[in-house]
Amino acid sequence: MHYLDNILFAIILGLGIGYFTLNVKKIIRNINLGRDVNRSDNPSLRWKNMALIALGQSKMVRRPIAGFLHIIVYVGFVIINIEVLEIVIDGLFGTHRIFSFLGVVYDILIGSFEILAALVLVAVIIFLARRNVIRLKRFIHSDLKGWPKSDANYILYFEVVLMSLFLIMNGADYHLQHVNGGFMDFHEAGSFPISQYISVLFDGVSNNFVYMMERGAWWLHITGILIFLNYLYFSKHLHILLAFPNTYYADLNPKGKFDNLESVTNEVKLMLDPNADPFAAPAPDASAVPAKFGASDVQDLNWVQLLNAYTCTECGRCTSSCPANITGKKLSPRKIMMDTRDRLEEVGRNMDANKGIFVDDGKTLLNDYITPEELWACTSCNACVEECPVNISPLSIIMDMRRYLVMEQSAAPMSLNAMMTNIENNGAPWQYNQQDRLNWKNENN
Repeated sequence: MHYLDNILFAIILGLGIGYFTLNVKKIIRNINLGRDVNRSDNPSLRWKNMALIALGQSKMVRRPIAGFLHIIVYVGFVIINIEVLEIVIDGLFGTHRIFSFLGVVYDILIGSFEILAALVLVAVIIFLARRNVIRLKRFIHSDLKGWPKSDANYILYFEVVLMSLFLIMNGADYHLQHVNGGFMDFHEAGSFPISQYISVLFDGVSNNFVYMMERGAWWLHITGILIFLNYLYFSKHLHILLAFPNTYYADLNPKGKFDNLESVTNEVKLMLDPNADPFAAPAPDASAVPAKFGASDVQDLNWVQLLNAYTCTECGRCTSSCPANITGKKLSPRKIMMDTRDRLEEVGRNMDANKGIFVDDGKTLLNDYITPEELWACTSCNACVEECPVNISPLSIIMDMRRYLVMEQSAAPMSLNAMMTNIENNGAPWQYNQQDRLNWKNENN
């Protein structure tokens, strides 16, 4: 009977990690639906970016209040979960505080965990107030209705519960450690600068009840962590894991530099080369499917752009800095990323239902999720790219979809069509003939 708890714990642990692994495989499969793009250049700079931006949170602190609070939650989340290793070992082998042999080091670790847990609680309460009481504009924007808004609150509630359970567990443990002669195997171990004040609530309470409180908080804490781990797949908090590869594989080119389509570049070179013989070019493969210009659906985007969609934190910094959005246009860079992820998830579910093969569902990212009006509102200023704390580029998706509208559907706005016609006919965006461009110098003042 003594081993039933350990067996139950092993089953719960296996189910939690197993389900998480299945979801990770789905994410990898969905990201790999994108076109291939080479991001293996300059590894030293890529590692530096990942260390500074993903690990060091360097772009978060540009807004100091939110940045400081986020760092507390981030550090607390990472460091406190070191204790999960001890919980797992204790749960599997029936031990109690297996690392207590570390002595003073263990005291320092547990003490720092508790202080961080208290700071995380304070930070999370402030975050909840910012979203639900102060109601900052970027948190009540029209693109953050329904599930995205609820999701952010659910995550904060989760963190409040997990940190509270951690402190209650330690408070009960501290109480049982200091019962005359100790209670069962609760020997003195660890330093409890916060939970020692919680332990006074158990004064005068039977040891058996306190033990049940400690065990209950212990089970709920570790089960809550496993639930939270699997909740990541369905929430914006997936960036906890994906921020690292996302910053590593981010575009290193200067902002504003766009890629050229190789097929178009080759045609232009052929036209501009006076010595080129167009008839000497190899005949195209009749069986090959012509490459699509631009993107109309998620499969037309590259895998880094799809990784961007899964990494989006939905913080709204991009949208709050977008000049088009600020002036009342329909464009929201945050919505671009959320829509891309939603469509990618829809494609993934389609494949799950059809044995790994995508069956045309009559939908596309363009029009069904993102409208041309949103795309053409973009000024391509790169404000969204600059503001993103994890180096996401909504602009790259916008430009690929605009490229599709122009080159595949000839659906550019009238003003843009007029400009391109003038360039074709006059060699400049203006409607004047080349011979008339200097007529202004002859005009009388």
